[in-house]
Amino acid sequence: MFAIPHIRHDSTGLAPAAAFTYPRIRLATRRRPKLGQHFLTSDAYRRRIVEALALGPDDLVIEIGPGQGAMTGLLAERASQVVAVELDPDLAGKLARQFADALNVEVITADILEVDVGKICRAHGAAAAFVFGNLPYYITSPILHHLLEAPERIRALACVVQLEVAERITAQPGTRDYGYLSVLAQLHSHPRLRFRIPPGAFSPPPAVVSALVTFDMKSGDMLAGRAPVDEARQGDFLAFVKASFAQKRKTLANNLAGKYGADRVHGALRSLGIRENARAEELSVAELSGLFRRLA
Repeated sequence: MFAIPHIRHDSTGLAPAAAFTYPRIRLATRRRPKLGQHFLTSDAYRRRIVEALALGPDDLVIEIGPGQGAMTGLLAERASQVVAVELDPDLAGKLARQFADALNVEVITADILEVDVGKICRAHGAAAAFVFGNLPYYITSPILHHLLEAPERIRALACVVQLEVAERITAQPGTRDYGYLSVLAQLHSHPRLRFRIPPGAFSPPPAVVSALVTFDMKSGDMLAGRAPVDEARQGDFLAFVKASFAQKRKTLANNLAGKYGADRVHGALRSLGIRENARAEELSVAELSGLFRRLA
């Protein structure tokens, strides 16, 4: 297995590399396909991105997929600590050597889908982390879902994604792009599409336009008991949302009738003042959560 230099696990409380709990065999054999390897090379856009991030000098930053370290140094200049999580062991090794003299940069070879954000926060004595990533297009949705499963450990989130995905994340009810990903993001945060990034800012250039999306987390709402759905039931709620959007051309009642019964769904819609022939994309997060509470 590739040995990663410059990892101060002993001083942070994490296990040393040989005993690290992330699945090592999977990490050694699973490589990102070429589609995901688009490195941000434009200095102008790197600077523009970091200027858009609400980073503070006390922040712990978890960087997803640092690749060749295009953003790592800029993040380290502004934050207290940067933990760079890189799946590719060759890239991770190069990155570790590149930042060998940077006392506030730590490199972990791991699959972000297996990383426990809370564990990293505890190791660095932080209540929550600022998460940033230039996310591979082929796995953007699973990464966001994984991160938002523990929103209390994320102070803020920012990511570079395909423009189409950015538009889905930030879409409002009643629009074509509004769907499951919109509800997932807006359940936990206030996402905002900050600006577009052209293909020429990357090497090799992707076939699509990208965008920076920032997420202001709703942690205060959660702590104050104002969350649309109780934390213990959020998994069930997201399953309900997925079923609601299962076939977007169908009405919400038709999508949910198989599980809850047509009469019951229609009755719940009427009691909430929602049209019985409404489609899921017409309902806000609050309306979907209200319907969920009536039916589930």
